[in-house]
Amino acid sequence: MSDPQRIAERVRDHMWATDRASQGMGMRVAAIGPGSCTMTMAVREDMLNGHGSCQGGLLTALADSCFAFACNAYDEITVAAGFDVQIIAPGRLGDLLTATAVEVSRTGRLGVYDVDVRNQRDERVLAFRGRSYTMKGRPVLPNEG
Repeated sequence: MSDPQRIAERVRDHMWATDRASQGMGMRVAAIGPGSCTMTMAVREDMLNGHGSCQGGLLTALADSCFAFACNAYDEITVAAGFDVQIIAPGRLGDLLTATAVEVSRTGRLGVYDVDVRNQRDERVLAFRGRSYTMKGRPVLPNEG
């Protein structure tokens, strides 16, 4: 199988089947491609902190999940090596947040991905830069051979 888009879609389906964290937070994968992903999450009442805004770790979890799908889309197990996050604005009850991950660099085992999280009014909520480490020779998809 050599079609990069088809590989990304199969990896998405395989990872999503057991991604209890993303599913539990109501996330959805809206789009996937080689090195890219778009995910959504609606801010629910059980996600609010004591100030009435979405807890920052949950905003970060959306960006981190989107990052994970983007960097694994090549069918090589890839894990986070670290990330930086800037919370720019609060997520509010009822907001539909959209995270968009794009590959900045992928060289050897190391990758850099930017994830932009925006609300339904196209206001930036969070900026995330993730660093990834690829385990060369270890596919995400089970061997079909």
